[in-house]
Parts: sequence; C-alpha cells; structure tokens
Amino acid sequence: MTKPAPPKKAPTRKSGTTKPRPRAPAKPRQVAAPAPVPARRHRWRSNLGLLLMVLIVGWCGGFLWFLSNAYSPSVPPAHADGIVVLTGGEDRLATAFRLLNEGRADRLLVSGVPMGISLHDMTASAHIAPEPDDQRVTLGHQALTTLGNAQETAGWAQAHAMHSLIVVTAGYHMPRALLELSREMPGMQLYPMRVQPAAIYDGTRAHIWRLMVAEYTKWLLAQMKFTRMAAVLLGTQAA
Repeated sequence: MTKPAPPKKAPTRKSGTTKPRPRAPAKPRQVAAPAPVPARRHRWRSNLGLLLMVLIVGWCGGFLWFLSNAYSPSVPPAHADGIVVLTGGEDRLATAFRLLNEGRADRLLVSGVPMGISLHDMTASAHIAPEPDDQRVTLGHQALTTLGNAQETAGWAQAHAMHSLIVVTAGYHMPRALLELSREMPGMQLYPMRVQPAAIYDGTRAHIWRLMVAEYTKWLLAQMKFTRMAAVLLGTQAA
C-alpha cells in the first residue's frame, strides 16, 4: 500500500510584505457659499426709508399749513372781554391800543414788558396819541417766553372774570401763542389778530424763511409739550 501524500500547507506571507489597501479617492473640498443677507435687514431698511418719506411729506405739509395760517387776514370781533398783546414789536402795540380805542374791549394786557418800562414809554415808542387811560391797561412784567405769556394772561383774565380775548401778536407767532393760551385757559374764546410786518412779505430774503422754519419748529415742539417739559426740568417758564 502506498501512503497518502501529506496535505499542502498554504503559503504564508512574510511579515512586512503586506500590500497596503488602496485608499478611497479624496472628496473635493466644498467652498462655503457666502451667507445670504437676512430678509429682516431688508425689511428694516425698507421700513426706515418709508418712515423718513412719511416724516418729510408730513413736515412739508404742516409747513404749508403753517404759512397759510401765518398769512391769513384777521377780523376782530365787535367786542370781547379783553385784549392781550404779546410784546415784540411796535406794530403789535399800535394794533392793540387801536383796538382798545375803538372799543373792541374794555381792558388791555401788555404781556412780557421789560422791567422799568412804563406805559408812557410804550405809547411814545409806538407813536400812540392820546395816551390811553392807565386804569384800562395792565403791564405784565413776569413773562419771558410764550408759555410765560400764556400763564400771565391766564392769571389776569381770571382776576377779571373774562371769557373772551382778542390776541394780538405776529402772524408767524400766532399758532404757538394760541396753542399755549388755550392750554392755560380751556374754554376761553380766543380771537386772533395777526400783525404782519411789511418785511414778512419779502420772500426773497433768506432770513424770512429761516424765521418761518424756526417758528414752525417751535410750534411742533410746543405740540409735543417739549417747552413744558423743559420748564419742569429747568425750573423756569420755558426755554
């Protein structure tokens, strides 16, 4: 009998001769796309632009109303309980004394008169003759501002139980004056008597437009009661 052949051994690999496995191909690196601008920022800019547009249109529309009001002619009533003139020009004084002489009211308050100025001084500067009866004219020396004029006028009107007043001041000053007076005297009937200096009609002068813009801005601040807040903070009548 023949002996069976021994089984063949599987060939063994020598250490260090193992072939490395092929690496997977590297994926291309993706470049991050720039982050998109949030839509919220676009909406914010759009809303801001719209707000500015509304403010500009509103300011211009209000300014046109202010000019129309400032240049409106005034017709005094047949009679009122009193007349108040807010000092600031000879034309205002002359108009107020003329209304008093015409019998439009029985009493006159000149609000905001500097200390040391008498009735004779005022009538002489305004070229008023004859001089009115000092029993009918009161000189107010306390007011320094439009708010002060309103407060001074309110005290005077209350002392004489008045219910109607003719208000004499410049046309550009009238909106703010009526605003402050109506706040101090709710229910008081106010009749505006606008005084227009001749120079106010010269639209070619830059300082006339600066005056109008400044007065319009003051009226806007008065609407927001800014002057009253300033008065409380500063301890004065108003800025």
